[in-house]
Amino acid sequence: MNLINIPNALTCCNLICGCVATGAAFYGHYQWAVLMIILGAVFDFFDGMVARALGVSSPVGKELDSLADVVTFGVAPSAIIFYLFHEVHYPEMLASLNFSLFTFHFSFTKLLPYTAFLMAAFSALRLAKFNLDERQHYGFIGLPTPANALFWGSLVLGEHAFLVSQKFNAVFLFLFMVLFCMLLVSEVPMLALKFRNMSWSDNKQRYIFLLGCLPILALAPTSLHIIILWYVAVSVVGSKFIK
Repeated sequence: MNLINIPNALTCCNLICGCVATGAAFYGHYQWAVLMIILGAVFDFFDGMVARALGVSSPVGKELDSLADVVTFGVAPSAIIFYLFHEVHYPEMLASLNFSLFTFHFSFTKLLPYTAFLMAAFSALRLAKFNLDERQHYGFIGLPTPANALFWGSLVLGEHAFLVSQKFNAVFLFLFMVLFCMLLVSEVPMLALKFRNMSWSDNKQRYIFLLGCLPILALAPTSLHIIILWYVAVSVVGSKFIK
């Protein structure tokens, strides 16, 4: 058997996980969707590791990896947000807005959910930039797509009651989604959790991030979305003030 088929098979497992996550999200099965995204992230981690261990690589494998990531970390979180748009509260003024185009009649409550797929488009753009950007061999420029997908999955599971309450609404969800779309393609250096040595001076951001994770995990063990927000905060602030 050609050894290149082994990492490619793992990449295909990532793709399948993304497809299942997308299907589950369209039915509102958030737990299954998040589980499949996490499983897809595991396959995404191991396909590269196995390829390096076997000393094999191919242009097909690289393209396949990006395609799988677009589905698992782009389309799947978009589907989660799409379904969430059907559950959140709409302000009365927004809910009453309607317009017509030729013979078609539209309402904002029916159109706004489809903006969720902006996330898939920006995730694809983020992955395309990553493939071509020579600066990202040892770090990230912009929010990594797996972190973004895991953020939305964890947010929906952990904060669902708040998201569908009167305290939150579709406008906030849209603006929050746009913010993360911008983070995906931003020029902000994001922290890479790779230690080349254990010195404080070379790893200030990493140590600050990990130390900050301890109270978060102690107070809210399942709040991965809070850890990712902390990750973004440390990356943004650290890129400006920590040398």
